[in-house]
Amino acid sequence: MTDTLFTEAYFAESLKDPQPIAAFKSAIASENEQLKLRFKPSQSPTDLLSEKAGFIDHLLSACWTHFLADEADHQALIATGGYGRSELFPFSDIDILIVLNQEFTDKIQDSLSAFSNFLWDIGLKPGLRTCFTSECVAFALQDQTIFTSLLEMRLISGNADLFETLSKQIINTQLWSSERFFLAKMNEQEQRYSKFHDTAYNLEPNIKEGPGGLRDIQVISWVFKHHYNAHSLRELIKYGFLPRSEYDSLVAARDILWRLRFALHCLTNRCEDRLLFDHQREMAVMFGYTDKEGNPDVEQFMQFFFKTVVDIERLNEMLLQLLNERLITNHETLTPTPITANFSAIAGYLEVSHDEVFQNHPLALLEIFLLLQQSPSLKGIRASTIRLIRKSLGLIDDDFRHNKQANRLFIEILRQPRGITHQLKRMNRYGVLAAYLPDFANIVARMQYDLFHIYTVDEHTLFVIRNLRRFALDKHSKELPFCNNIFLLTPKPDVLYISALFHDIAKGRGGDHSSLGEKIALDFCRQHSLSRQDSKLIAWLVRNHLLMSMTAQRKDISDPEVIHNFALQVGSIEYLNYLYLLTVADIRATNPSLWNTWKDALLKDLYVATHRALHRGLQNPVARSERIKETRKEAHRELTKLGISKNAISTSWQHLSGDYFLRYSADEIAWHTIAIAASTEEELPLVLLRPQTQRGSAEIFVYTRNEAQIFSICTATLDHLGLTILDARIITTEDQYVLNSFQVLEQSGEAINDLYREIHICDTLRQGLINKKANSSKNIHKQSRQARHFPIETSVTFLDNPLSKHTTIELITTDRAGLLSTIGKAFTKLDIHLHDAKITTIGSRAEDMFYVTDQNCQPIVDAQEQARMSATILRYLSDKQ
Repeated sequence: MTDTLFTEAYFAESLKDPQPIAAFKSAIASENEQLKLRFKPSQSPTDLLSEKAGFIDHLLSACWTHFLADEADHQALIATGGYGRSELFPFSDIDILIVLNQEFTDKIQDSLSAFSNFLWDIGLKPGLRTCFTSECVAFALQDQTIFTSLLEMRLISGNADLFETLSKQIINTQLWSSERFFLAKMNEQEQRYSKFHDTAYNLEPNIKEGPGGLRDIQVISWVFKHHYNAHSLRELIKYGFLPRSEYDSLVAARDILWRLRFALHCLTNRCEDRLLFDHQREMAVMFGYTDKEGNPDVEQFMQFFFKTVVDIERLNEMLLQLLNERLITNHETLTPTPITANFSAIAGYLEVSHDEVFQNHPLALLEIFLLLQQSPSLKGIRASTIRLIRKSLGLIDDDFRHNKQANRLFIEILRQPRGITHQLKRMNRYGVLAAYLPDFANIVARMQYDLFHIYTVDEHTLFVIRNLRRFALDKHSKELPFCNNIFLLTPKPDVLYISALFHDIAKGRGGDHSSLGEKIALDFCRQHSLSRQDSKLIAWLVRNHLLMSMTAQRKDISDPEVIHNFALQVGSIEYLNYLYLLTVADIRATNPSLWNTWKDALLKDLYVATHRALHRGLQNPVARSERIKETRKEAHRELTKLGISKNAISTSWQHLSGDYFLRYSADEIAWHTIAIAASTEEELPLVLLRPQTQRGSAEIFVYTRNEAQIFSICTATLDHLGLTILDARIITTEDQYVLNSFQVLEQSGEAINDLYREIHICDTLRQGLINKKANSSKNIHKQSRQARHFPIETSVTFLDNPLSKHTTIELITTDRAGLLSTIGKAFTKLDIHLHDAKITTIGSRAEDMFYVTDQNCQPIVDAQEQARMSATILRYLSDKQ
């Protein structure tokens, strides 16, 4: 620690100041500022952590002596946790324990209260516990977290005998045996991992608590130190847990996380352990990263972080396994049981039969994972063999990759009935997957900086394969039964897994990753001697893995022409089955929170309609007129059953165009018709709500006389009510009435399931239409904090389709509250007629399609007029209205 003005004597003198609180606050601020100035992102902050702990020692010692006066030497002031280790970051919590002697008086109580209050007044926010020695031991016996914090306690001031007495009792292994403590920490780690979905690859990772974070290193330290009464992690070398090189790697990784955490504290001026979007760009710059072509600075920085935590996660796995063997496993079970010539089982883990196995038989680097799949009783790979795998990765060279036996082994792993996901994850964690597939190495720890992809590309890829595997398993059949049923129709699941493995493999290379990935996938198929038919299917799936989701979300799948064109692209029911399963697995692995009943139903509807078209025959497509006729007939039959007269039906339908019967189902048409037939002109506008449709969303239906602001008023009101608009259908009758329907969900993604909420929505929307303005109450539809960090350049594109009777406007922009309302206002200003809207939101990105005409219902094709419209829309979106 460097010389500092802030000694214990300094603080003792400051307590005599007329305004001691201000003096202490000033000293704390000054110390933190000095730490910031001296911190260098490229250098270890070890000395700075120790210095901050020493600074707090001096401060507390002075306060302790001052407030407790004569009693200070009879009690013990003890640092615990990170403070006990002398690892204090600029804004770390200060955990302290006060141990009292048995002569406790009211005077001491008053003194302790004054001491504690002063610490809070100067802004320290101490985590303070006060107890007698016996109480402290009892607490530690009951709660392993308290016991853990006491393992690293350190006397700051006061009675050394009390401290020593407590130390001896805490060290006593009868309090917490090594085995019991180890199991408690394993359970704690398992629960901690589950909070982060068992992956270190989160968009906003936690440096301290996340998998592969600082807590993983601390768990090793606590278990090891408790059992061996060790003073530092360096003794892992002494006791044979780590060779010097791996110990150095562990310390280097810890040092990186220390530097990151220290930088975060400096950047935020608070105890912040999360790498939030708010800070990632600044951190990237702070750590010296700069943009490179196709590789932004922040993505490089996050890749650096993710590779660090994966190393820690792997070392944590190895060390805890070794500790488990030493502390818990019956040593009789450590006798090797031969499995093959190259491998034995030891305590349920695979171990090489000798250290030269991989050198002599390089293909064993793949065989070991196949063996794990074929032996479900095995728990994993023994730590010493994991270490050997890591050392042997260089053996996986071009000769290895082109070895036909190696190729057969890899394909065999993908064709096993169990363990595919687990073993691929292991292969990735140990570096085998990246070594065997060099193209995969490019996506390891690669982050996609948006709100749609919440995992790194390699982790996302493995999640896709996991999702596909779940479709095959009975125990998961209730999650998505439709997918499980289709999976049974796919004769070659390994084709799906290979397609998933390669679908995003060209991410980060620039260009279209789908077409680039197709070439990589084809090369893989040729190398691995897959049949021409399978190779063709895999390459097609990789190239078209976004086709189904884009069609479902961006096109009108009620239109037979859209279905026919999609069916032409797919070509066969076999291809449709594979594409559907890959699409669902992909979306759910991209961001599980974005998957909802609406997307599920949308994709299912597209599948069913396409399946019907393919079954009917591509040479015999359904004509629009035929579909319209069928729907009218079915709706008429349904209404007649419900007692609606033919005259009422005819009157309600007389001014409706064929588009209406094309775009709505018979069930929806019956619902609309009953309401319209029962309404008078004076009762308009008519606003209805069905809380649960076949697609899992709520449908809000509006029927009224046509006016320019209706779309804007509806969307603004629904937005004010905190509803997410998934789809909008706009139908205008020949006699100028509008039938608008909106598919909506609550902002949380849930359906509307409260009757009073339904009534409030309908009343509010109807009142807005009557008053010709949206509700001006506070907007409860809030943009997420993260979305502010992903501004998307707004673009307005006019899509040409000479055969269409509408002009299609494609809008890409940042999703935000009031977006559709603003668009509606722009359309009103432009005096154009909106016929339909297709709403697509991907993370923070809105990709919306609007089908418009001029007031004479003619397409708008004039280039100058389109330019004027584009400028107006952009102006409205840029204004803060």
